[in-house]
Amino acid sequence: MDAVEYDVVVVGAGPVGENVTDGARAAGLSVAVVESELIGGECSYWACMPSKALLRPVTARADARRVPGLRQSVQGPLDVRAVLAHRDAYASHWKDDGQVDWLESVGAHIYRGQGRLAGPKQVTVEGSGGERHTLTARHAVAVCTGTRAVVPGLPGAADAKPWTSREATSAQQVPGRLVVVGGGVVAVEMATAWQALGSRVTVLVRGEGLLAKMEPFAGELVAEGLIESGATVRTGVSVASVERDGGTGPVTVVLKDGERIEADEILFATGRAPRTDDIGLETVGLTASDWLDVDDSCLVRGSDWLYGVGDVNHRALMTHQGKYQARIAGAAIVARAQGEPLATGPWGAHAATADHAAVPQVVFTDPEAAAVGLSLAEAEAAGRRVRAVDYDLASVAGSGLYADGYRGRARMVVDLDREIVIGATFVGPAVGELLHSATVAVAGEVPIDRLWHAVPAYPTISEVWLRLLETYRAETAK
Repeated sequence: MDAVEYDVVVVGAGPVGENVTDGARAAGLSVAVVESELIGGECSYWACMPSKALLRPVTARADARRVPGLRQSVQGPLDVRAVLAHRDAYASHWKDDGQVDWLESVGAHIYRGQGRLAGPKQVTVEGSGGERHTLTARHAVAVCTGTRAVVPGLPGAADAKPWTSREATSAQQVPGRLVVVGGGVVAVEMATAWQALGSRVTVLVRGEGLLAKMEPFAGELVAEGLIESGATVRTGVSVASVERDGGTGPVTVVLKDGERIEADEILFATGRAPRTDDIGLETVGLTASDWLDVDDSCLVRGSDWLYGVGDVNHRALMTHQGKYQARIAGAAIVARAQGEPLATGPWGAHAATADHAAVPQVVFTDPEAAAVGLSLAEAEAAGRRVRAVDYDLASVAGSGLYADGYRGRARMVVDLDREIVIGATFVGPAVGELLHSATVAVAGEVPIDRLWHAVPAYPTISEVWLRLLETYRAETAK
């Protein structure tokens, strides 16, 4: 076993670990990066990139079918082989050479194998060939191991070899019938993709609707889109067990009321757990398998050297938010290493304030759903004095030009005491590109009176901002 010392040791080389590394290396700190799978992580190979590559042809065809003069040219089925090849290319064919080259280009030292804490500032690495390394961090260890999909402990579920998000984004064949269990982002995006590619999709949701963490109308409109595409969406149902002899052939889903649904594959999109079960947390007084409790600089509470960055801290389980945390944590690690004071107040250089106030998210379904900040229910639960302002997106000139029969809705949540926007939600075709304007407004705490001077170009869908502000002024004047 060899022993090597670095300024920073990063455990996990997904986008979060890569960004922590980049920040530390840019300041001249030496960095070791430990990864047990592919450099680039979940996002690059089994989540963001392959899923969006699957979905882009779906939404592009749907948009084209709503344009006069074009719809007749796009009535046929998708070219499944071409779509899957496009997906494979965006997943780099599940090879990480390019990501390795980038990490090495910034001067990081890569260790392949399972990384485990072995006491304060100590990480051991066990390679697949049995080789072992002991890494010591002079300043910080950053745990960036992310999460894994959870398969519920239902009778027969594990033996049925179900799909999780990994299989759903990397499958090489279109199942004739697919049951999707869950109503969150992974569930609705994968239902959208595989229905369009030729599966007969049934979505089973235990709750009352889809996308429960967003405004209620978001889930309603996405459900309508799925149903119109041919999928079946059933709410208020629970799976009791799963049957699949030998883990091959058709799978039978048994509901709690005894109803049986047969399919060729079943996808469980029912939650995620932190990948902290085998990283040595117990050697530093923490509990294996727990989420890491961190402050706004992503420093684990009670420690002055251990950071938990990205999904592993359960603050905001999205790649872009994890990368944001990584930039904050990287800056904090550098400042502490150099003995500089930290700016940890709200919106400071070393505080991931956006995790609490301005988390953006786009759901790439047809229609798209996009939101940032607080929903109306969240704002009211937090005791804020707020008003929700709604507008029919179909009434905006740009929407009508974008697509015949455009359907959508926008909501702006206004803090009445401060006269700022604290949340916004858009649902409709192409609304994902509206989201950053809302994110700037929320993160910047831009006063309503100043937003009035941000003039949207005509005729674009962005003109909904003007309509929301006009509606707010009209309601305030009553």
